[in-house]
Amino acid sequence: MATTSTTGISAPDFHDRNEAFGQKLGTRYMAPLWGKIAQMAPPQPAPRTVAHVWPYAEVRPCLMEAGDLISAAEAERRVLILENPAFVGEGRASGTLYAGVQLVLPGETAPAHRHVASALRFVLESSGGYTVVAGERTTMARGDFVITPSWTWHDHGNDSDEPVVWVDILDAHIVNFFETSFFEHYNEATHGPARPEGDALARFGTAMLPIEPEPRFGATSPVFNYPFERTRAALVAIASAGSLDPHWGASLRYANPTDGGWAMPTISTWMTYLPAGTRTAPVRSTDGMVVCVPYGRGRMIVDGQRHPFAAQDVLAAPNWTWRSFEAEEDCFLFCASDRVVQEKLGIWREEKAPA
Repeated sequence: MATTSTTGISAPDFHDRNEAFGQKLGTRYMAPLWGKIAQMAPPQPAPRTVAHVWPYAEVRPCLMEAGDLISAAEAERRVLILENPAFVGEGRASGTLYAGVQLVLPGETAPAHRHVASALRFVLESSGGYTVVAGERTTMARGDFVITPSWTWHDHGNDSDEPVVWVDILDAHIVNFFETSFFEHYNEATHGPARPEGDALARFGTAMLPIEPEPRFGATSPVFNYPFERTRAALVAIASAGSLDPHWGASLRYANPTDGGWAMPTISTWMTYLPAGTRTAPVRSTDGMVVCVPYGRGRMIVDGQRHPFAAQDVLAAPNWTWRSFEAEEDCFLFCASDRVVQEKLGIWREEKAPA
């Protein structure tokens, strides 16, 4: 006996009529919600992003080959995009974040431009590289976290005899979701420093603020270079005091000194230090992460699967998967995610396994 729907229509007839109705709606640019509701409102996040490691031992030779192929001026930016295996062809390291590895060779300048997307640079190699942001030059060293705020002129250069390499992480996919991207070239190759080097750090980076602070970059921190040596010293001191959180190790977030919030309005950033032998307890959260390893060696564990990493590697950690880290030797982990956006929207969630 054929089954029937609650409307009294037999199952085969219901299927045929439902399909025909869907086709009819399609010609009118409509669709039945009952056919898509499970996809639009799943019971829990179902991330497309997969855990992945981009080993620097593989990335660097390709980057140097690109250096032989095209100049920084010809390429606009000589960058190899880090594409998550789940997003081949889409330029995504995670569901919302773009990441790429940029090379500036000795004597080169990457020409000045600006764009709506906010960018950060996490430095993997530098013995004399620099960037100029909104008229202030800053020298870049390995492990430094450097911000290019939205719609600010910036160019990069290398006065040393060695290559300069850093990871670019941008909120470009968030900007493009809203279809609000703008891009503009400067009328010269460089836009020249208008402030002395170290000005921003002197004004805003010493736990003191100007009497009448100026909102230089809107909601973005006025400190645009957070030197690794300062970050390292703080984290090592925390760990030496025995203050290791079971889930986070020794971790500090980069803050905007004017309001104490995240350093960037669309990308959350923090640094974790794990002494050799440390293993963190599993955590899962709704923000996917891009992780850069300035120093150290260990394993990222995602839903029970181990992913070994070494110094200068870049990792992708998917959202809403159980993640933890094991430090084979002392590890520093620079982490970036869209947590700050989710917090503003009231949708960020985190769960911690018992330590």
